[in-house]
Amino acid sequence: MALDTSLVMILAGGEGKRLYPLTRDRAKPAVPFGGRYRIIDFVINNFINSGFYKIKILTQYKSDSLNQHIARSWPVSPILGQYIDLVPAQMRTDGNWYKGTADAVYQNITHINDENPKHVCVFGGDHIYRMDVSQMMRFHKKKESVLTISAIPIPISEAGEFGIIEVDDDWRLTGFQEKPKSKPKSIPGNPDMCLASMGNYIFETEELVQEVQEDSKNPDSSHDFGKNIIPKMLNEGKAIYVYDFSQNEYTGMTESERGYWRDVGSIDSYWQANMDLLDYDPELNLYCTGWPLRTYNYNLPPAKFLWEEKDRVGMATNSMVSEGCIISGGSISRCILSPQVRINSFANVTESILMENVTVGRYSEIKKAIIDKNVDIPPYTKIGFNVDEDIARGFIVSSNGVTVVPKGAKL
Repeated sequence: MALDTSLVMILAGGEGKRLYPLTRDRAKPAVPFGGRYRIIDFVINNFINSGFYKIKILTQYKSDSLNQHIARSWPVSPILGQYIDLVPAQMRTDGNWYKGTADAVYQNITHINDENPKHVCVFGGDHIYRMDVSQMMRFHKKKESVLTISAIPIPISEAGEFGIIEVDDDWRLTGFQEKPKSKPKSIPGNPDMCLASMGNYIFETEELVQEVQEDSKNPDSSHDFGKNIIPKMLNEGKAIYVYDFSQNEYTGMTESERGYWRDVGSIDSYWQANMDLLDYDPELNLYCTGWPLRTYNYNLPPAKFLWEEKDRVGMATNSMVSEGCIISGGSISRCILSPQVRINSFANVTESILMENVTVGRYSEIKKAIIDKNVDIPPYTKIGFNVDEDIARGFIVSSNGVTVVPKGAKL
């Protein structure tokens, strides 16, 4: 893949309130996913695999965990013009934190001016998907667009959860509806589907700089691309086109993976997206070698399964077990284990996500739970069986019954 000279700006400062308590001590893009990854790994890998190597990651909210992960995971070669730079909020303009997505770019406009690229890719850092961004770039250039927005087709019945994009037969933007409650406009030729914005943009640099500078002077603006910049450009008749993400393909992709994109913005959607990885033919296949998913590599030994004597059996079924884990006489089913998890004898864990350095004591039972890192669960503990008891112990229970034990909780 040839090196693309566009500048990439990944917005990674999101607070992720609906993912609390997983975001109590970390930004949403830093939340673990799939055992050994972080959410932000997906967008970074998409750009690296697509040949984009000039990347600025704009951080803000509780960014220490994210900073450490990026610094330790992503060394590239500056001598070849490659970089993945962490850019903390510096309050360059008026002493305020980022007031919106457009303001985040505006406050870092010096990086755009210094690099002077022809295009700027502005992508979010908190979604789960695989994408060959070079295909979107080719579409952008072919249409001679000043702004291209990626969108995913969804059933009209789900439109109320997303920003819905309206297009003409040439896929030029004609309108935008924010979470419409009724009568969203369908895709031309497909009356049952509409287009949801993915919040990923490719701008012509000159246009982007002009728009965020003008927006910064508007005291009535929310300084947001979706709410302010894009509607303004649309009203001015600018050439804005929409890229159909369902047409995107990458090396090694199966048909079941086409159009896979998840906004894991709530505990329930996060838990479900992780559980989906355990399917025999998952919509997101982490084992695809054609489009590698890189992350920090732990210097840990392989997972180990101990004991096979009567009812004391170390066993895992339909699960993903990371390096450094020890299943010592306990059993897990439909679970995802991050590195250095220990399941002790006669414990039973089902439909759960256990993050790094969690220990489950003997005879404990856990079901449909998320255990954040550095939690030591005492013997004979039950989690996920009684909502009132879980809440009384300081745990969070989602609307769909997923129990979350916060990081470092003392039981």
